[in-house]
Amino acid sequence: MQDAWIPLALSLKVAGWATVLDIVFGVAVALALARWRSSARDIVDALLTLPLVMPPTVLGYYLLVLLGRRGPIGAWLDTLGIRLVFTWEGAVIAAMIAAFPLVLKSARSAFESVDPQLEQAARTLGMGETALFFRVTLPLAVRGIVAGALLAFARALGEFGATLMIAGNLPGRTQTLSIAVYSAVQAGDDHTANFLVLVTSVVSVVVLLVAGRLLPQHSLLTSR
Repeated sequence: MQDAWIPLALSLKVAGWATVLDIVFGVAVALALARWRSSARDIVDALLTLPLVMPPTVLGYYLLVLLGRRGPIGAWLDTLGIRLVFTWEGAVIAAMIAAFPLVLKSARSAFESVDPQLEQAARTLGMGETALFFRVTLPLAVRGIVAGALLAFARALGEFGATLMIAGNLPGRTQTLSIAVYSAVQAGDDHTANFLVLVTSVVSVVVLLVAGRLLPQHSLLTSR
């Protein structure tokens, strides 16, 4: 049972890094989509949301093709001495992409709910765009962003298919919580499987409760 804490610690590490990256890129893309006025906006939004509905193994295959040593990105990274396949960093990439739509959708909805009159009033007072974002727009949208980040963390913590495809199942190196559950069940280790399932379930329930309190009246999966 002591070994069960190892995949838990690795999963928290992977989910934490994935969530941080999702916040950085998700907020930036969500703000751009919220402000972009184009007929192509919905198409771009749909493409970025694909990881949410795409089978995890298919997503993992795409990542393997792109990040493998023969892939367009993987070959370039290999010249720099960087390898993502069968590493915990690869698991971070898989978890980040799988959870990205949750931050994107929530942040976009939050940005679109900000009253444009408040932003215009700040501009008339001479506030620059950078200051406007950090002092007006972001504080008004922060609840939605945090709620999306919490859901992304829970999604990254439970990621299985894409992580298994790109990072493999190496105990102590790339074996995350969900993969450890699968391995325990396959090995007939019910005690370890029950413990890991309980931990995952408790974390997921807590995250959903907190996210629900942050956005009680807004859908986290849809935007205007």
